[in-house]
Amino acid sequence: MDIAALVAWIVTALGGFFLLVRWISGGGLRQQQTGTTRFPAPLVFGHFLLAAAGLVVWIVYLAADRTALAWASFGVLVAVALLGFTMLARWIPVYRAAPAGTEATTPAERHLPVPVVGAHGLLAATTLVLVLLAAIGVGS
Repeated sequence: MDIAALVAWIVTALGGFFLLVRWISGGGLRQQQTGTTRFPAPLVFGHFLLAAAGLVVWIVYLAADRTALAWASFGVLVAVALLGFTMLARWIPVYRAAPAGTEATTPAERHLPVPVVGAHGLLAATTLVLVLLAAIGVGS
């Protein structure tokens, strides 16, 4: 369970990093001043940094085999998931809306590919379940 959670977390992180790069390259940071984006930078980067920190704690757990670290990773992952659900809730109306007239008025998150967003969310949920199962001792 421990290694499966690690693999799921890494694959999820790669998808999330791809989405982050797409959002930034689509003008997400520049759109902070105009209010075009529905993703505030602290939300985006908080999600990213917490996920990375949780992954580091998980790796330390794998090395040290301390149950408290597994639970700490799970707690961080719950916070990451809440931020992710917040971004999903802000992304859906933007994606469903008719495209704006110009690139300057189109939110950067409109250009996030649906399959990557879906896979990222599905893998994130899988990671959360695997980390929980590992923390309670299933498969050890």
